[in-house]
Amino acid sequence: MTDYKTNPVHMGPAMTNVDLTDGSERADYVDQDYVLRQLGRPHRCINLMYCYYPDDKGWPARVSEVYKSDGSSGAWGYPYDDYFTYKGGVGGDLSDEPFKYMRDIRRHGQDVCLTLTMDPFLDDERIAAVARDLRTFGRMQVRVNHEATGSWFSFNKRASYEQVAAFFCKVCDIFHREAPNCKMILCLDGCTELDKDAPMVMEDIFTDAAKHTDIVSVDRYFTLHYGFPTDICDEETKTYYRLDIDTVYQLYKNSYNRYIKMNDGNVKPMVLSELNSDGDVTGPYEQAEMVKDFCDRVKADPEKWLEGFTMYMFRDSGRLGLEITDPNNKNVGVKQPLMDTYREIIHDEYFSPKFTSGNEVALPAKLRWGSFTDSDGLEIPMVLKKKPVFYELYFGEELKDANLMIETGGEWFYKAPGTRFVDLAPAFFGKEIGENTSMPLRFFAPPASGENDSSQGEDWQENYYYTLKALPEIRIKYNPIQ
Repeated sequence: MTDYKTNPVHMGPAMTNVDLTDGSERADYVDQDYVLRQLGRPHRCINLMYCYYPDDKGWPARVSEVYKSDGSSGAWGYPYDDYFTYKGGVGGDLSDEPFKYMRDIRRHGQDVCLTLTMDPFLDDERIAAVARDLRTFGRMQVRVNHEATGSWFSFNKRASYEQVAAFFCKVCDIFHREAPNCKMILCLDGCTELDKDAPMVMEDIFTDAAKHTDIVSVDRYFTLHYGFPTDICDEETKTYYRLDIDTVYQLYKNSYNRYIKMNDGNVKPMVLSELNSDGDVTGPYEQAEMVKDFCDRVKADPEKWLEGFTMYMFRDSGRLGLEITDPNNKNVGVKQPLMDTYREIIHDEYFSPKFTSGNEVALPAKLRWGSFTDSDGLEIPMVLKKKPVFYELYFGEELKDANLMIETGGEWFYKAPGTRFVDLAPAFFGKEIGENTSMPLRFFAPPASGENDSSQGEDWQENYYYTLKALPEIRIKYNPIQ
């Protein structure tokens, strides 16, 4: 094996980070190996959507499996929300949902954003039990009772808006005490008027909640068929809306500025927790165009106000996905034009993590995994003579059980524990590579179990450590086998 130089490398945040929803009331979870291969890179966060109504009749079964509905209200015509149910909490099972998916997400070098609708009358111990469930999962984001100024979720039907706001404050206080690794997200409808001085919807009611939260957010789609799946979107149904990008972009920015005012001038990170254009309204081609238009505006805006946005979603039973669920087989996705557009967007330098290399170090090297926006790995400063035909990594005994995320040329690959071979050739498909091209090969080590290790030191909830003892064998061939 050729001796290679190894340098430490730090991975930091993008100018605007990209997150992705995977599974909701509209579709099942898709495993991260598949998502990674379709999109070619991890996301900062993967958003999971669950509900927690542990005192309700029928719990913990999914509500649509135990109650009949006439279908007129879609996912909202039940005693509690028709999300998959959170199986943790008091007396819960941490081997079930959503924890098995959270481990999958973190093994693949991403944080978890848990969207959780909750009974607004839960007592402190039930809330604390949920927080304690999440302490080993690193730098999580938790979005409780999102779209809180709406009327469709069960928590809004059970409680006044004042009670919903007070409950959010209580949840923040408990999570900050019991699970300081979790950052809380307040998600409101935000501004609905273009006048920059106009307040948000129910701004006065949720001002205290805005002060309690760590991250502020709004949900608003460019277009949405909100009648899905109870009708077919058409001019006659009137169960959809459509906004132009100019309008929705300004409403987002107005919301950002109103959140600053609600926080007495304190600027908190702003995210857009659900973003897309509904193909039911626009069709598949204009859907992709609208998402690209929005992202182009974010890049061009000299005011860097947006920390991140969440594409809703990967696979969808309607037309809010990069894939549509095949009606013949829910395990199959039908790729939409938006997939290629979105892949191009997230590989743009503006939306990609930033790498900073250090001076040469020797092995073994201690790697630190904090998150996709704050981790320390190892880099081999490779120079490729030309576009390789074969580019392969072979992992020996010392690396057999390693859990690694590997990046080269903007394309990412996963090496699971037990895997001995990774093929890097897809990094070059459809690309031209010049002679003697510098293309560093980078290794990061998120936790193989998907959870942080409490024995690793005082910062164990924020960071996970792994010692890389050796490099893989690297096989590069520039010509086919003769």
